[in-house]
Amino acid sequence: METLTLAWRNVWRNRRRTLITIVAMSFSLMLVQAFHNLSFGVYAQMVDSGVRSGSGHIAIYRGDYVNSRDDRLFWNLKKMGVLEQRIAQLNGIKAVLPRLYLPGLAQSSRESRGIMLTGIDPVAENAINPLLKNINAPALIKTLDGRDALVGSRLLTELKLKIGNKFVVTTQGPEGQLVSELLRIRGVVKSGIREVDNSLVMVGRQRAAAMTGQPEAIHELAIILDNPDLEKKLIPLISELLPAGSDLKAVSWEQSMANLANAIKLDYASQKFIFLIIVLIVTIGVVNTLLMSVMERIREFGVILAIGATPGRLRATVMTEAFLLGSVSMLFGNILGALATWYLVEIGIDLRDFIPETMEFGGVVFNPVMRAAWDTAYMLQISLYVLLLSVVASLYPAAKAARIAPAVAMRHH
Repeated sequence: METLTLAWRNVWRNRRRTLITIVAMSFSLMLVQAFHNLSFGVYAQMVDSGVRSGSGHIAIYRGDYVNSRDDRLFWNLKKMGVLEQRIAQLNGIKAVLPRLYLPGLAQSSRESRGIMLTGIDPVAENAINPLLKNINAPALIKTLDGRDALVGSRLLTELKLKIGNKFVVTTQGPEGQLVSELLRIRGVVKSGIREVDNSLVMVGRQRAAAMTGQPEAIHELAIILDNPDLEKKLIPLISELLPAGSDLKAVSWEQSMANLANAIKLDYASQKFIFLIIVLIVTIGVVNTLLMSVMERIREFGVILAIGATPGRLRATVMTEAFLLGSVSMLFGNILGALATWYLVEIGIDLRDFIPETMEFGGVVFNPVMRAAWDTAYMLQISLYVLLLSVVASLYPAAKAARIAPAVAMRHH
């Protein structure tokens, strides 16, 4: 306790220098926490949007479909018995969405374009898929086997069609023959993703599956979770439900949506560079403050050593001063970080004046109003790093204080 009291007094001998150090460390900690929480929130929103319109938090595929996207690797959902129902009954499952993807050609009386024909379960999909959220209810697909279709906005323009017009979709059948279907445009999908808007044709799953020769054929069983954190727990449980001997596999969204996962990993890697800057600021600040303090007290240290204090006592005093500097900086840094995060959660950063209404990132639409989310575990972790780094940075000044020779120090001016 005596060492702690002495160290606290020593820290405030030069108040200006101490305050500058604390402000620099606190502000640096706030920046790291706020920037991380902003990224954490933005990417959580992007992943949620991506898995709802894409592969789900967990997806079931046949063979190597997740990598090859070979449209011949479809499988018959009906032959799997009650697999869909059994998965839906697991705790933490929000929705199970069967989907079929068939590359093909869309033809109007004027133009033709390459497309991706997507078969969906309208009842389940309309409540989950963000691609459908801006479409009025009367314009949505209603049945599994109807001829109504939703068409990407750019594709609609390129085919020179309007809502209510009919067009022909042609795909390759099971024996290599061409199979065509006449469809009617019921609504328009405007996702903001060029590839989607240029090529999407969405119909009822059974209508698309009929073109494969199997009315219950699907390529993907997309599973949406109540909480993304349940992913690792549920993948083994879902895998156990898959029929023994089948080549069906349950994979995470990181595998099925590799572009988005890699984009997020790359951005998080850039945060490490910012963390290194914080390390540099904290190290320089602590070393400078304590080293100057030691140099100013050489004569004082000489007297203390002469009356019986040990070098270890001096070393402990200097390191305690560093601990106090780190603790105060950690306290104020967390307060500032929490306030900044609260603002970013409630208000966010509105970029609509600087970027288009929609922007793609990793194959997912980027919301121009960026909002943070609380990652308290990371905030605590980075705070402890700052405190630990303060103590580590004090090792050199502490060692220098402990090496002072009493006779020389007492003659120091």
